Amino acid sequence: MDFSGTWKVYSEENLDEFLKIIGAPEIVVKMRKDVKPVIVIEQKGKDFTYTMKTPFFSRVNSFTIGKESEISSVDGRKLKCTVREENGKLICETDRFTCVREIQGDEMIEVRKFKRELPEMSFVSKRYFDFHSAGF
Repeated sequence: MDFSGTWKVYSEENLDEFLKIIGAPEIVVKMRKDVKPVIVIEQKGKDFTYTMKTPFFSRVNSFTIGKESEISSVDGRKLKCTVREENGKLICETDRFTCVREIQGDEMIEVRKFKRELPEMSFVSKRYFDFHSAGF
């Protein structure tokens, strides 16, 4: 499955509750209610660069399928993870959460399930630019 492209998040579930539970400042919680991030994924074989952008910050994570990588979580903490591909889905497991990312039609769905008693958090994005179709 080719995840390359620029994706605009249009739907989020349980993000506010999650941010409050992890202790995010109230200004961040309020800002995220109104700001939907853009996600840029560059995939070259098994190598990925995943960038989440908002007007207030950008976060870049790089990883290779099957190799341990260091990533930044939603709250900015550094975590070790190994991403695997299973049935066209990217699955990232850390000691804090499991993230499953998949493409369904023109949507990318990302679901994070936390090991602690936090709500499941999900994002749904639509692809609005495809690197490969544009010749990149």
